Amino acid sequence: MIRLHTVQRSETLNEEPSIDLHSIMSSSYPITLKFIDVSYRIKLERNNSRGNNIRRIISGSPTSSSDVENPTATIDQERMILDGITGMVAPGQILAVLGPSGSGKSTLLNALAGRLHHGHGLSGKILANDRKLAKPVLKKTGFVPQDDVLFPHLTVRETLIFCSLLRLPNSMSKNDKISIAESVIRELGLVKCETTIVGNSLIRGISGGERKRVSIAHEMLVNPSLLILDEPTSGLDSTAAFRLVETLAAMAAEKGKTVVTSVHQPSSRVYQMFDLVLVLSEGRCMYFGKGNEAMNYFGSVGFSPSFAMNPADFLLDLANGVCQLDGTSEKEQPSVRQTLVSSYYNLLAPKVKAYCTDATSTDAKDTVIFEESRHNCIDSFSTWFNEFNVLLQRNLKERKYETFNSLRVFQVITASILAGFMWWHSSYTDIQDRLGLLFFISIFWGVLSSFNAAFAFPQERAILAKERASGMYKLSSYFMARITGDLPMELILPILFLTIVYWMTGLKPELNAFLMTLIVVLSYVLVSQGLGLAFGALIMDAKQASTLVTVTMLAFVLTGGYYVHKVPSFMSWMKYISTTFYTYRLLINVQYGDGKVISSLLDCSSRDQERAGCKFIEEDIRGNIHPTMSIGILLIMFVGYRLFAYIMLRRIGA
Repeated sequence: MIRLHTVQRSETLNEEPSIDLHSIMSSSYPITLKFIDVSYRIKLERNNSRGNNIRRIISGSPTSSSDVENPTATIDQERMILDGITGMVAPGQILAVLGPSGSGKSTLLNALAGRLHHGHGLSGKILANDRKLAKPVLKKTGFVPQDDVLFPHLTVRETLIFCSLLRLPNSMSKNDKISIAESVIRELGLVKCETTIVGNSLIRGISGGERKRVSIAHEMLVNPSLLILDEPTSGLDSTAAFRLVETLAAMAAEKGKTVVTSVHQPSSRVYQMFDLVLVLSEGRCMYFGKGNEAMNYFGSVGFSPSFAMNPADFLLDLANGVCQLDGTSEKEQPSVRQTLVSSYYNLLAPKVKAYCTDATSTDAKDTVIFEESRHNCIDSFSTWFNEFNVLLQRNLKERKYETFNSLRVFQVITASILAGFMWWHSSYTDIQDRLGLLFFISIFWGVLSSFNAAFAFPQERAILAKERASGMYKLSSYFMARITGDLPMELILPILFLTIVYWMTGLKPELNAFLMTLIVVLSYVLVSQGLGLAFGALIMDAKQASTLVTVTMLAFVLTGGYYVHKVPSFMSWMKYISTTFYTYRLLINVQYGDGKVISSLLDCSSRDQERAGCKFIEEDIRGNIHPTMSIGILLIMFVGYRLFAYIMLRRIGA
């Protein structure tokens, strides 16, 4: 018989006495987490092809007449990810969820963290102190995803200070928030690397174990009562994994926190630190109980290792249906899983369910504390302006490395110098060359700005989803900080480019003309950037968004008025939605006015074949679009593209 009980641990603190977290933050309320008959299923839509019908006939499954008449019809099928999972973990305990890949570990943790909702495939009861998960509980819950979702160019200290400024309540001063971040840095052993950038797979930074500690520190800033971690030891060596789990065990023991973690393949000494173990196999439970009693249980139902081995390895072998019987070699036996699942639901599951149902989670005073915390949650997040201010500072620090990286600066300077020499002191009367230069400027900054912006939201989607799920800020404050912070970043390189090109090519040598040209180019950069942001938010896939931007800009360039002057009537409408069309005309207007100068410079009476198209050039340049209208339309595009991007972000629930 597997007996479940709450493990009482020592309350002694070993942290440095310089800052007392509990004197600054609210006290850590004990949370007893129960999950009873938790199931989760998803719908799959598959094509009902002829091959599926043949397989049904071979297997003896019925085939309806509608399947035969419509072989390409779609069928809605359901897949059970979790099937009746029950368990309980109390303050001071660590519950480890074991199982092979695809067994449902991450899904279960997302459900326990409140990331999945009833009515969307989730059923069963998830209770915190015998109550349904509510905002006060979720705000005291820390969730660490499997992948470390962090900004690579920020240092460890900057990462945690920005997180502290965003997550801690406005009732606390900025200095207190910074002090808490520093205390968490010491508590998790990050002092040695606090001035090192986080990095990622492409940028060298802190080690994998340190990066995982930073992810945990993100959640520790709010002093969570319940900490849920999805495979925190993945990618770490056995020593780093042991130190990480040792830190989690110390936090659970000394501060009474409830810890739930999934672990893919723990070492034996890591396994010994788990109070409770839940073993999953294909979404079903094979064992729940004390970690040190798991081997005895499986031995009681006829499964024991033939030699001394790591208990975690043995449990994972059983979860995979692999075992060694009667001295034979190990092999996969599907009946092993079925036997163990049946044994669990017949022998152990009723006792586990009875214990979870009858056990009292907390004293009455704990329930009152949670009720009182409801009234204090109003001030738990920053105001909109504070969120905007902090996010803007963080965005400027992170984005400067991307905007001003050496390759991008080299690209812009090289293009400007190359263009400067190609059109070196071009003649004012050489209309064709001048128009080519102006159109080149339009193409270069239209494509470059929109292409780079298309990556913005897809690249930050994981971070945005994680931070929004934690309630760090509102979507509107993030969006405004993002587009505001991009303004100075995106305008510096165009200014550098145009300053070089304008005076090298000998465009109209007047300061007023240079400033007007600069304003037009910068406006075009911002509009093109908005187009990229809109497509990025619409698709949320960097490659697909960049492809769509490229095709769109190609259409804009072709209808911009330089390559083709006599556009077919059925395609002529495209130029009126082309950002290049309006920008090109504004640039020409700055250099040549309303077109009268063009008429005097073009010799349309000549029969020279090279001048045969000059009438089309003159008509197209003068056109019927007033500069004021072009400016107004670009302004509408500037606002419209960004508004569309914001709506798309809200639509996908970012």
